[in-house]
Amino acid sequence: MIEIEQAEAQLSELDLLASMFPGENELVVNDQLALAELKDCIEKRTMEGRSSKVYFTINMNLEVSEEAMVTFSLTCILPFKYPAVVPEITVRSVSLSRSQQTQLNSDLTAYLQQNFLGDVCILNATDWVKEHASGYISRDTTASLAPESTVQPVDLTLTRLWIYSHHIYNKCKRKNILEWARELALSGFSMPGKPGVVCVEGPQSACEEFWSRLRKLNWKKILIRHREDIPFDGSNEELERQRKFSIFEEKVFSVSGARGNHMDFGQLYQFLNAKGCGDVFQMFFGVEGQ
Repeated sequence: MIEIEQAEAQLSELDLLASMFPGENELVVNDQLALAELKDCIEKRTMEGRSSKVYFTINMNLEVSEEAMVTFSLTCILPFKYPAVVPEITVRSVSLSRSQQTQLNSDLTAYLQQNFLGDVCILNATDWVKEHASGYISRDTTASLAPESTVQPVDLTLTRLWIYSHHIYNKCKRKNILEWARELALSGFSMPGKPGVVCVEGPQSACEEFWSRLRKLNWKKILIRHREDIPFDGSNEELERQRKFSIFEEKVFSVSGARGNHMDFGQLYQFLNAKGCGDVFQMFFGVEGQ
């Protein structure tokens, strides 16, 4: 029964967060399959069949100075036993250096461990970020002074990969796609089913690392259908302006077919068109979108 109560607490908190962050892209459920599993387990009063953790992103625009607004993203993964254990939260922002981001996340985890173990705490985490994040941006970092540190080359190309697969059904593969995109700070989307579609965008080196990992999995057929390489000036601000997608998420459109494995391509086209990528539809499927 404890497991059911933990699951109910997770769903109740997600409903609360949806009401607190109602704007477009403020709260994004990255793994719809995990949410569906959670609801199904609560309804059936059993945790059997639950295989994926709830995974979502909260995007917040915070004023860090009188002149600047900065976007912070909180990627949240809820362990099955949450809130008995703390959630896995990673805060990211283009305005944070790697060392600043690491320190912020370490401090946030310690704060949650000390104050909210056993309680739902995502809202408390967002409040903490709102209050403290600007201090990490302005904080001088000494990491570059360490003898073992090296200067990282600036990636001056934004790459966007449009990947086609014969099908994407496997839960582990779907989980890998979401987790690798999050780890590599890539935006875009994945569409499971037959055929499967994945789009990732971000620094060229990160996209190539994603593709290197993805192609090593066991696929019936997978290939890069289209690739875009866009030069930019190396600044985080310009990188973000060049992106078509603000986050990475799994997109599930109205399904059809005997196995429920075919997505509504009309809805896919409308989604792509809204992102300014409608021309890619014909490259993928050989017909014009409607």
